[in-house]
Amino acid sequence: MSSRLEAEHLYKVFGRRPDEAVERLRGGAGREELRADGTTAAVIDASFRVDPGQIFVVMGLSGSGKSTLLRMLNGLLEPTAGRVLFDGQDLTALSDRELREVRAKKISMVFQHFALFPHRSVLDNAAYGLAVQGVPRAERERRAAEALRLCGLAGWEKSWPDELSGGMQQRVGLARALATDADLLLMDESFSALDPLIRRDMQDQLLTLQQTLKKTIVFITHDLNEAMRLGDRIAVMRDGRIVQTGTAEDILIRPENDYVASFIQDVDRSRVLTASAVMDPHVRGDEADCRCETATPDTPFTALCALSARLTHPVAVLDGARLVGVVPRQRLVGFLGDQQGEPTPCDHPRDEGKVTARA
Repeated sequence: MSSRLEAEHLYKVFGRRPDEAVERLRGGAGREELRADGTTAAVIDASFRVDPGQIFVVMGLSGSGKSTLLRMLNGLLEPTAGRVLFDGQDLTALSDRELREVRAKKISMVFQHFALFPHRSVLDNAAYGLAVQGVPRAERERRAAEALRLCGLAGWEKSWPDELSGGMQQRVGLARALATDADLLLMDESFSALDPLIRRDMQDQLLTLQQTLKKTIVFITHDLNEAMRLGDRIAVMRDGRIVQTGTAEDILIRPENDYVASFIQDVDRSRVLTASAVMDPHVRGDEADCRCETATPDTPFTALCALSARLTHPVAVLDGARLVGVVPRQRLVGFLGDQQGEPTPCDHPRDEGKVTARA
């Protein structure tokens, strides 16, 4: 599958002699060394690809470079070095007019702050991107109304932004991005200004929409649990560099350095891990009883715990009719990380011995 979006060795340097600074970075100079000379390296040698229909999350603390990286993806900031490819087209080689055309029709952005026009109705706010494109009024209102319906705002079309809650205003911002039917959505800390319950509701809304629309999304966040919940793949940034890219399970189970390991230590693993991540794949056909309740590779961790509590032997994991692994109870306990020494939902005294499959 060809990628929808690809970043190739992106650098963004602010300050004096940025090209010279890039060469120094390539030669091994550090961010602090450049800062001492009055130059700020916001993004350093960032490369990744995003496949069609994928939610790609860029996660990092404040100052890690994630928002600067996002703005290079649609040309709001010009890279000091490197390329951005969108459907194979080099966006960094486009003229200003061509780039505006791409942003108007193919790439939409949802900001952290709602950026709604207070003097326009909800419907007109949702239709604004289509108005910029020159879409006739009847067509843009039809498409905006459908986008509002998808975002749970049917019946609010004639309301004003100040009549809506914060969560509802953010839904209008999302509807405005969806109405243009753009191929790529860029979301910059889009839910960070919301209260926790509303924020989770917006995450649910995005995941529900994604099941239907299959948009390609780059989502920026500093919240690790949000990244783990939303991301098909996740890039972790630190000091301008991407230090690890992978699935949520990859990052939880195989952190590439001490920084990532410390970053993920407080994550609720039971919300992320599945049977495929925790099973022992080195298993023979006589090491699990497949006649009883079984799991699939996608079975959530919490469901595995409940299943293990009902069985006297390791849980068999089947891909169709094929046995692909087993999950012993103590393996569940180990992945859960019982750091306080308290009993886990899976921790009980049954024997963990092997069970022979019967014909």
